[in-house]
Amino acid sequence: MPARSVVTARQQRLGAELRKLRERAGLTAREAARVMGIAESKISMTEAGRVGVSEERIRYFAGEYACDDSVYVDALVAMGKDQSRGWWTDYRDALPPGFLDLAELEHYATSLRSFENVYIPGLLQIEEQVRAMYAASVAAVSDEQMALRTEFRLRRQEILDTIAYDVVIHEAALRVRIADRTVAKRQLTHILEQSDRPGVSVRVVPFDIDGFIRIGNPMLLVGGAVKQLDTVLLDSAHGGLLLDAEAQLGRYRRMLGEVERAALGTVESRDFIRRVAQQI
Repeated sequence: MPARSVVTARQQRLGAELRKLRERAGLTAREAARVMGIAESKISMTEAGRVGVSEERIRYFAGEYACDDSVYVDALVAMGKDQSRGWWTDYRDALPPGFLDLAELEHYATSLRSFENVYIPGLLQIEEQVRAMYAASVAAVSDEQMALRTEFRLRRQEILDTIAYDVVIHEAALRVRIADRTVAKRQLTHILEQSDRPGVSVRVVPFDIDGFIRIGNPMLLVGGAVKQLDTVLLDSAHGGLLLDAEAQLGRYRRMLGEVERAALGTVESRDFIRRVAQQI
């Protein structure tokens, strides 16, 4: 089977999980290849996501690596089986890979939990807010790219029809006006409308709270089919960073828990957002 020319984040993750299984078994790639009678290069390519891997091969690897967690192995098999083209692949030659990886991650997620400290989360942004953010970004984009990126972000928001989304927004993000007062007011009204969705929970951390130290840590925790397949996305001016190591996941779960405990309740948060909108 020829190597893939494009490797998605999901394909990379499957390979990374197979590598974790091998490492937990205490085997190097060379030792695993010798034990299983396959080429070391095949193992390396599989773990890099550069080649597809069948259900039979995944279960064979899991058996040789002494993994008896059948639910986890079934989840890995599902990752390997799904070859469908999602809507985001229509943008493959038009947008940076990170855009597509995020949409794919959200599509396969079982839940989304996030904290935003400066900006309104992308899944809750109105079109004018999206355009204003791209216009003000450090890396200038063409009108054509701005239109494509805006369209893409708005299409991502369709995931809210099918998934549980729990977001905590710091008061700073509610008050920063990326565009003008009119857009800012419409944006806050939109957040209130979206918080009426059955699966959407919006909570606020106000400035007037003691001991809150997580203002510098925006994050998204993407629930996987099993807990081991959760992913953390850290956002920055240079793009998103995906984390999946067990220690990292544990750290950011704890941090997100701290943020959620500091936030107002959903009803109080809605009242708070209304007050901010009235003050604009």
